[in-house]
Amino acid sequence: MTRIYLAGPLFCQSERDYNIRLKDALAQAGYELVLPQENDFKINTAKMAADQDYRDAATMMVFQADMEMLDSCDAVVFNMDGRVPDEGGCVEIGYAYAKGKECFGLKTDVRTAEFGTDNMMIGGVLKLRVAASVSELIGFLKDAGL
Repeated sequence: MTRIYLAGPLFCQSERDYNIRLKDALAQAGYELVLPQENDFKINTAKMAADQDYRDAATMMVFQADMEMLDSCDAVVFNMDGRVPDEGGCVEIGYAYAKGKECFGLKTDVRTAEFGTDNMMIGGVLKLRVAASVSELIGFLKDAGL
């Protein structure tokens, strides 16, 4: 089964719920969607603000775990919804692209950035494969041989 890493926002309940629904939809199509939120770190937000050593350790723990998870996957889907693309997701697709992994976008949000389109560097990494729906995303995955 093709393992796909989901890059993108996961910082509020609605984002995490959307990610789970997307995971279920891709599972029905025969794909395993890997969610960084499944690492489920219990980070003390008050301590993050007050304790530099704790913040540094938590940052590196999350970074290492996500990179290991990303390395274990065959491809990446970047959830591009939101006013601007998620910064961590941008790092993840850049890393995946450099490693030769296929990258795809999923954007149901109508907002754009440049000239009525999205950031051109992101578009290049995704090879302009930005789906407007889950069914279109599945088509892109199949067309790529995944």
